Order: sequence, then C-alpha cells, then structure tokens
Amino acid sequence: MKVAIIGGTGSQGLNLGKRLAIAGEDIIIGSRKEEKALTKVEETLELLKEYDDIKMVGMSNEDAAKEGDLLILTVPLAAQKATLQSIKEFVGEKILIDATVPLETAIGGSPARFVDLMEGSAAERTAKILSKTGAKVVAGFNNISNSHLDNIPEPIDCDCLIAGDDNEAKAQVKELVEKLPGVKCLDCGKLEKARMIEKITPLLIGLNIKYKSHYGGLRITGIDF
Repeated sequence: MKVAIIGGTGSQGLNLGKRLAIAGEDIIIGSRKEEKALTKVEETLELLKEYDDIKMVGMSNEDAAKEGDLLILTVPLAAQKATLQSIKEFVGEKILIDATVPLETAIGGSPARFVDLMEGSAAERTAKILSKTGAKVVAGFNNISNSHLDNIPEPIDCDCLIAGDDNEAKAQVKELVEKLPGVKCLDCGKLEKARMIEKITPLLIGLNIKYKSHYGGLRITGIDF
C-alpha cells in the first residue's frame, strides 16, 4: 500500500512519513511544489540511510493524491481548503486521514487556542469538501506532538484518537497508526467526534508551554483497546 502524505514537507508530515517508512510503508511526500518535495525526500533519505529498504518519493500534491492508496492530510488550517480543492479530482473513494487542527494561529493568534468552524471540526470540513468524491474521511494523528514523531527511534508515549463514519476505513487506519512504535489507536466513533479530538491539541500545546516540555501527550487508561 502506498501512503501519500499531502502537504508532507512540513515538520508533522515529514516526521510522520519517516516513522511510517521505517515501519515498512511505501511513502509518497506531497507538496504544492514538486521540487520542494523532491528536496525534502532527498534530505530525509540521507538521514535514514542506516535503515534498510526505506521507500519514499516526492511528488506534487496532485500526483501524490493520484498515486497514493491512502492519503494523510498534514497542512495548517489556512491551507486546508485550497489543498483539498487541488487534489479533489484525484481522491476518489480512498481513505483520507485528516490531521488538521483549527488553531488560532490561522488568524494570527495563540497555538493554545481553538478556532470554531461552521462545519464543527476540520475533519468534517474536509468531508464536506470531498462529499461528492466518495472519500472516506477519518480524523487522526491530531494529538501526537511533532517532537514525539521526530524523536526517532524512541517509542511514542501517546495514544491516537480517531473518528469517522466508515468502520472498515477506521479499521485500516487503526492498523496503520499502530505501526508507530508505542502508539495505540482508539476509535472514538462517528466523524462528529473529531470536534472533541481536535480540541485536545491546543490544550496539550498549552500544557507543553506551561511546563516547558515538547512531549506532552494523551494516554487513555482503563479501556482495553
């Protein structure tokens, strides 16, 4: 399976790509500009040269969406709509994991504050934009800090909460998520639950700022999942 990370040249997308590539996934890093994707992939392959069989290529977002079997959207809120519009015709009925979080930074504010969207959540906004494509949208990777992703090869001390309306899609996402070392994945229910999942992120950011950490995360206890 080819995993295409749309907007994957930012720190979250690229570090997620590294982790999944190390886990054996075939990764496509997408970017608005293909040249940037190619450069970032070249740098990443050099960083990961001690690992065997790393599969990672760079493409434009459009080509990445076309070639990928499963898509992960890792862009800031301000770029979400334009990016989705640019890949819309290539998405089809694929699974798209949306990691977008509506942070106040989108309007020049604090990363520890949430912006309410008309659709209820960023993931629901994505589902609305892609509603006529048949895409199966799942909210996921919203609460895992970039510092955890970047701290290779250490395990990630954080759970991943997901939400979506298609149970088969969520089962596939859970399987992918749990290839990240240390991460367990919990299905929180319908896509509307993304409204709560996404709001956890600015809380974690605020806690990391307050306690001068980069690794604050979320663990769900008392539930066998």
